[in-house]
Amino acid sequence: MLRETKIALGVMATALALPALGHAQSLSLSGVYIGAAAGVNLVPEQTGLTNRQLAGQLRALNIPTTTQAGSDTGFAGSVAIGYAFGNGIRAEIEGSFRQNEAGSTGSSTSTASGTGRTWGLMGNAFYDFRIPSAPWIIPYIGGGIGYAWREAQELTLIDRASGGTFVTSGTEGAFAYQAIGGAAFPISSVRGLSVTAEYRYFASNPVYFPVVGYNTRTGAPVVSGGAKTAGENHSFMVGLRYFPWQPAPAAPVAAPAPAPAPARTFLVFFDWDRADLTDRARQIIAEAATNARTVRSTRIEVSGHADRTGSAAYNQRLSVRRAEAVAAELVRRGIARNEMTIQGFGFDRPLVPTAMGVREPQNRRVEIVLR
Repeated sequence: MLRETKIALGVMATALALPALGHAQSLSLSGVYIGAAAGVNLVPEQTGLTNRQLAGQLRALNIPTTTQAGSDTGFAGSVAIGYAFGNGIRAEIEGSFRQNEAGSTGSSTSTASGTGRTWGLMGNAFYDFRIPSAPWIIPYIGGGIGYAWREAQELTLIDRASGGTFVTSGTEGAFAYQAIGGAAFPISSVRGLSVTAEYRYFASNPVYFPVVGYNTRTGAPVVSGGAKTAGENHSFMVGLRYFPWQPAPAAPVAAPAPAPAPARTFLVFFDWDRADLTDRARQIIAEAATNARTVRSTRIEVSGHADRTGSAAYNQRLSVRRAEAVAAELVRRGIARNEMTIQGFGFDRPLVPTAMGVREPQNRRVEIVLR
């Protein structure tokens, strides 16, 4: 159990460290989503702890009061419906199912058979991370709490040393919790659709199951009582997540035709999340500087803007950096800085209206207006 817990913590710590790679931004998709996943489920070796009634009967018959048993690799699946808030935070309701067959008992004198199942109803919360340099992967971490129903279906232990057959059946419920670490891989051809891969540590509080013991040779009942087992699971799953109601990307808007000289307004465009000037941007600024002298302007307004990806505070700073970069180039072209008004508007004044999270090249700009 300690090894598996370390793996879960390692996955979560790795995901937490990812925002340090460049300017991490939260997932831009928002709204209702649905998800489904399936994979393998591993149950650690468990020790059955008998209650006082059963323990006393077993000791009287010189039968061990504790039993260790493992499980074969089984199945895990989940479905969920949730809501993403557009800032990296998601919340969801999830239903899950896990099934494993009984495996080894750790003893050469006993065998086990039967099926264990777990149904879960969980409320989960997640945080998604975006790495600007790797938009094809979106790591996430999360956790949840809820309730689990554990079923033992004819779980049978045959102990040849004592000549006993012990059968456990029934369904019991308990508080459940889980820790989750994974990553989503957006499918560029289908907006809102991603493939997911994740690890889940799922556990519930230990519960008592009824146990009836029989004489293997005669079939006569010899003991009855209860045995308590833990409810740990390690699940590795792949799946799909889909945002069905995402707005379509805004249609590309053609760049405005150049105005007859002398021009009064100039637009300088930037790459996403950048404030450095391209060669084309320097050409436009040079034209603006030439026209500023030609039309004898009394005031030059340099206004920075950003598109609607990322937070408002970050984009406000980015728009000011863009305006300062353009102003510095104008100064290099012979325009006095005291002739300019320099300001940034973040994403509050888009040239092309879009939904939050949409990368729109026309909105990543600086406007140079000659007054």
